[in-house]
Amino acid sequence: MTGQQPVVYTHGHQEAVLRSHRSRTAADSAAYLLPELRPGQVLLDIGCGPGTITADLAELVGPTGRVVAVDTSAEVLAQAAGYVAERGLANVVFEVADVHRLPFRDGGFDVVHAHQVLQHVADPVTALREMRRVSAPGGVVAARDVDYASMTWFPEAPALDRWLELYERIARANGGEPDAGRRLLSWARAAGFAEVAAGASTWTYATPGQRAWWGGMWADRVTGTAIGRAAVERGLADRAELESIAAGWREWTAEDDGWFSMLHGEILARG
Repeated sequence: MTGQQPVVYTHGHQEAVLRSHRSRTAADSAAYLLPELRPGQVLLDIGCGPGTITADLAELVGPTGRVVAVDTSAEVLAQAAGYVAERGLANVVFEVADVHRLPFRDGGFDVVHAHQVLQHVADPVTALREMRRVSAPGGVVAARDVDYASMTWFPEAPALDRWLELYERIARANGGEPDAGRRLLSWARAAGFAEVAAGASTWTYATPGQRAWWGGMWADRVTGTAIGRAAVERGLADRAELESIAAGWREWTAEDDGWFSMLHGEILARG
C-alpha cells in the first residue's frame, strides 16, 4: 500500500446517498451469500454503511454468532449502531477500519462480506488479500459489486447517457473502478484464492414507485452530493449541466414505460 493514493469514496455520505443505502437488505443485496450462513458464525461486514444489511446478517448468525461491522466513516457507523439497536440486536460491534489494513488477527472470521466496496478502493486485490487473511480455514469471502457499464434503461435519455459518462470518469479519477462487477473473479484469483465461484444478479426499477424512488434519488445525488461537486471542481460539468441531468432523471421517472436495470457481479471465494 505504500505510495498508493488515499481512498476517496465517490458517492459521499450525504442524505441522498444514505437514502439508497438504507433501502438495502440481505435478501436483495446478499442473496448469493445467505445459504452459507448459520447460527454461531463470526462474520465481518466490511463497508457496512448505515447497517441495514448488517442487521439482517446479525439475525442470521445469531443468537450465538456475532458480527463485526467496519466502515471508514465514524459518522456512518454511529448511524448503523443506532439502527442495529432499534432492531434489538446485541451481537454487533462497530469499528472504523480500512479494508486494505484490517486490524484483525489471521483467520478470525467464518464469513467476510463486502457489498459495493471493491469498486471504491485503491487496490481491490490487496483488499481481497486482507479479506482472505482474516477468514478462517474453511471460511468464505463474499463480495458483490455493480458494473456501471451494464446499466441500461428505456426510453432513451441523453441526460442519463451523460450522467453515466460523468460518473465513470469521476469514479476512476478517485482511484476506483466503476465496472467492478466483471472484475471480481479476476481480482479474487489475483488475491490467491484457491476456489472462486462467480455469478451475478440484477436490480431493476420498472414500477411507478420504483422509478420515482430511483430516479428522484439520483436527481438529488447529481446536484447535492460529492459526485456533483467533483464534476464541477474538475471542470467536467458546470452547475447548469448538472441541473439538466437531474431534470432528465425526473423526466425518466414520469415515463409510463420507464425501465432501468443493472448487473452486479458476485463471488464466493475460499482458501
